[in-house]
Parts: sequence; C-alpha cells; structure tokens
Amino acid sequence: MKFFKPFIVFLIINFGALGLGSLLMANGPKSLWYIQLNKAPWTPDGWVFGAAWSIIMILFSVYMTFLYTRRKTKKVAVMFTIQFILNVSWNLLFFNQKLIHVALVNITLLTIIICAFLATYAKDLKWKSLLIVPYVLWLFIATSLNLYISLHN
Repeated sequence: MKFFKPFIVFLIINFGALGLGSLLMANGPKSLWYIQLNKAPWTPDGWVFGAAWSIIMILFSVYMTFLYTRRKTKKVAVMFTIQFILNVSWNLLFFNQKLIHVALVNITLLTIIICAFLATYAKDLKWKSLLIVPYVLWLFIATSLNLYISLHN
C-alpha cells in the first residue's frame, strides 16, 4: 500500500500531462504546417512518439513513487511541478503557437530538470535511478529534433 497509492497518483498525473499536452497541440503532427517543416532525417514515425511517451510515463511514475516515498520534500515537489509544466507547455508552444525557438528553450529546460532528478537523487535511489534514463534519452532525441527544425526552417 505504501507504494501502490502514490504510484496510482503519479500515473494519473503523468498520463494527465500527456492528455493535456495532446489537447494543447491542437492538430499538431497532422497539421499542414508540421508536415511541411524540414524535419531531421532521424525523426521517428508518429506512432513512436505515443509509444515512447507511454513507456516513459509508466517508468517515470515508478521512479517518482520510489523518490516520493524516500524523499517527500518540497524540493522534489517543486522539481516535479516544473517538469510537469515544461512537459505540457512544449506542445502548446511548438504545435499550437508554432514558436519553435521558444519550444527549443522549453525542451532544453525540461531536459535539464530531468537530468537534475537523475543527478540529484542517484545516491538515494541507486539502481532505481535507471527508471528515469529512458526519459533522459528520449529528451535528448526530442531536443535534437526541435533543434534541427529550429535551424532548418
């Protein structure tokens, strides 16, 4: 029970972020604007994004549950909240508002905060820190995609 309740809460929050982000992106990847962008040659097919984010949010929910049950601090709450806001707002900035350069700053900050989670709490969580590594790796890829679009459009 000590693990299960916070895990369910983190799942709801993290998948809520994905849902809210999807709403904020409007027509997003299917829009003529996005289709016509000069995208990186390593841009994955659209379905990969949904699959990757689903797996990442499950793993991040497990990670956050371990962290929360071990370090229930204001710092953890603030970092998680910043992560949530940056994650959700990227969709609005990039797809809805078409502010690709601002979105690049946003996703760079998101990458930094997720790397800060990894670096800050690795000693506390030990091997459980591996749960956040897919999030870090995916953000490196996503940031590179946003950077490419920023530079080539």
